[in-house]
Amino acid sequence: MDDSPLQVLTLPTAPYPDQRPGTSGLRKKVFVFQSKRNYLQNFVQSIYSSIDLLDRQGSTMVVGGDGRYFNQTAIEVIVQMAAANGVGRLVIGHHGIMSTPAVSCVIRKYKAIGGIVLTASHNPGGREGVFGIKFNTANGGPAQDAVTNRIFQISRTIEEYAICPEIRVDLATLSKQTFDLENKFKPFTVEIVDSVESYANMLRNIFDFAALKELLSGENHIKIQLDAMHGVMGPYVKRILCEELGSPANAAINCVPLQDFGGQHPDPNLTYAADLVETMRGGQYDFGAAFDGDGDRSMILGKHGFFVNPSDSVAVIAANVFSIPYFQHTGVRGYARSMPTSAALDNVARATKIELYETPTGWKFFGNLMDAGKLSLCGEESFGTGADHIREKDGLWAVLAWLSILATRKQSVEDIIKDHWQTFGRNFFTKYDYEEVDLDAAIQMMEDLELRILGKAFMGQRFAVGEKLYQVEKADNFEYTDPVDGRICRNQVRNGGGYFGIIFTDGSRIIYRLSGTGSMGATVRVYIDSYEKDPDKIFRDPRVMLEPLVTVALKVSQLHERTGRSGPSVIT
Repeated sequence: MDDSPLQVLTLPTAPYPDQRPGTSGLRKKVFVFQSKRNYLQNFVQSIYSSIDLLDRQGSTMVVGGDGRYFNQTAIEVIVQMAAANGVGRLVIGHHGIMSTPAVSCVIRKYKAIGGIVLTASHNPGGREGVFGIKFNTANGGPAQDAVTNRIFQISRTIEEYAICPEIRVDLATLSKQTFDLENKFKPFTVEIVDSVESYANMLRNIFDFAALKELLSGENHIKIQLDAMHGVMGPYVKRILCEELGSPANAAINCVPLQDFGGQHPDPNLTYAADLVETMRGGQYDFGAAFDGDGDRSMILGKHGFFVNPSDSVAVIAANVFSIPYFQHTGVRGYARSMPTSAALDNVARATKIELYETPTGWKFFGNLMDAGKLSLCGEESFGTGADHIREKDGLWAVLAWLSILATRKQSVEDIIKDHWQTFGRNFFTKYDYEEVDLDAAIQMMEDLELRILGKAFMGQRFAVGEKLYQVEKADNFEYTDPVDGRICRNQVRNGGGYFGIIFTDGSRIIYRLSGTGSMGATVRVYIDSYEKDPDKIFRDPRVMLEPLVTVALKVSQLHERTGRSGPSVIT
């Protein structure tokens, strides 16, 4: 056996112009990574090169993914290039699998300089699916714009990459593996760690596991159904909810991570988690939840399929925040929501006199507030909720938060939500997603929309739909000034970050957004938010209550005419 040091190579390459990371990293069809020479190597080298050499030398980094197709192939390249770029140690999840919240947890636990997360979240997997790669920094959260811009600039001019092609890592065995490299004084180390344990231990210090175990397996236990959607969360749900908290094994379904997620979209909403919704409608289970591919988002359901809107979910958790022992010890520093998320959380913040921040979409904005000690709890309308225990949204944390509220209040999900509406009023909310729209058509529509709603003639304009009359009070393109460092985030439609908002005199809102994280074409999102305090109206069908405002939203934007679509791909 040859024990001589392994060779480090520097190989030539050529740049690609399309490696700008979106709000959730670089996402492309698997075919792109496989067919374009050095496409993966270029981006990985750009990540390593974005880190100062002194910080990189001998450092620790974390690697994990959601198990989708191309995950293990990418990890092999990431390992070989980490060694060649001076990283001292990689901590990798067992079989290369680690949820996005767990990656954030492990980065913080090991005091790593960052981590590489291999996921395309809710996008389909498999050979014909989507692959993604994202860089998280030392705080455990997504890289800030300054970092991702640096990665992109490096990728545009890259001429070579460093790699140690002889390194082979056994991802299937929990172990510490070391490799001697030429011209390196210390060996390169790879630790294959239990993907669940560090994260589970963190949760034990946040929630009252004894109370949760009584709720799930005690004398008067509730029945739950959790759908991991063949994503990364299967091992976490089985270990924590079933083995530790006592739910029966059949309470967790689709728990084997698959490279193609069983041929489904691992997206926890009413459309793609329809099987769970149908099961819950039967009335056999008291509580249900579905998780996305990488485990940072979840959908909450009550008995008979009662749907908890994500905007309501974070508001209810805020109103019951001291059901969670963690907040009993830390207190609450502030709340935050993304701009398109309904203002339900604002109502709680106002009533409890706690600061509320409205940010652009992207967890990095929440992370900055958390690092400054200004934020404790936050959420997005896209089924993401989290707190300052890590710097990512956290699907299982949200589920345990809800179960903690159930254990404390001893009410059903539906009763808790309805009590909340009676106390704070109700924000009727819906989102229309138009997926895979022609990019040029979407950009042109958004630019024309901007000209219209920012024109003087639009202010005060009235729209009558049936008996409803809406009058424009304000219209703008959203601008965010970070209260921590003063950075200004302005609307940039062509970079996939456009928000336009129309606020009416009754407080209703229409938000238009061109999403920047899609992998095929563009996604146009329309958010409808209407507040109602009248007790006689808060329990009405949201579709009926929102239909007039939806009509206005489509009329103003001419979305169907401009995109050639007759309706949305997904409604939530």
